[in-house]
Amino acid sequence: MNIPKRNNLIAGIDEAGRGSVVGPLVVAGVGIMESKLSRLSAFGLKDSKCLTRATRRLLFSKIIGIADYIGVCMISTREIDESVQINGLNKLEAEAMAAVINDMQPDNVYVDCCDVKPLRYASILETLIVCGRGYKLYSFHHADSLVGVVSAASIIAKVIRDNQIFEIKKSFNDIGSGYPSDKSTISFIRNWILKFGEAPAFVRKSWKPVKLILMESSRAQDNRLDPYYA
Repeated sequence: MNIPKRNNLIAGIDEAGRGSVVGPLVVAGVGIMESKLSRLSAFGLKDSKCLTRATRRLLFSKIIGIADYIGVCMISTREIDESVQINGLNKLEAEAMAAVINDMQPDNVYVDCCDVKPLRYASILETLIVCGRGYKLYSFHHADSLVGVVSAASIIAKVIRDNQIFEIKKSFNDIGSGYPSDKSTISFIRNWILKFGEAPAFVRKSWKPVKLILMESSRAQDNRLDPYYA
């Protein structure tokens, strides 16, 4: 996508870990002056999910070296669970993105939209953004593949979240990828709950697979307490 070239601060905002059942959700923002956008493009940035871990880490260092602003908001599993029960995840993510944008105060900001309706998500963001001057907000799907500065934010968020997962794996090395489609991850969570009666602190209890396992564990516990249980 072509971005108009003026000497403004251009921002890209993205997240990592939204669909995971393990670990935090990380929102990152990258701001860079338009005069340096061509240098950023020369890195050959892509959506972080399309890059190897080694490539992401290499690009992470390059982005840090050229960016005029780097902002990160890390959302804990507890915050995620509380928000899912009340407002849903989109509102929480919008609040985190707005916090990064408010700190950055960009002229133009490009957001990788998590809502099925980009205009609705943009409207939510605009109620939360407080800029001292005019700005333009662009919210659409696949921005992390279409706009270099959003790709940069995607890489920053992914590398930071990967580091968080690595710290968990140092103590619990059999958690798998952390995503609910991973049988190793679900097996780890199930075995933990069967042993301790609750999910570990780094697991999102509001996710459906975890809720189902907790319900199964609770029913099994009730059966064991039933005097007629055989």
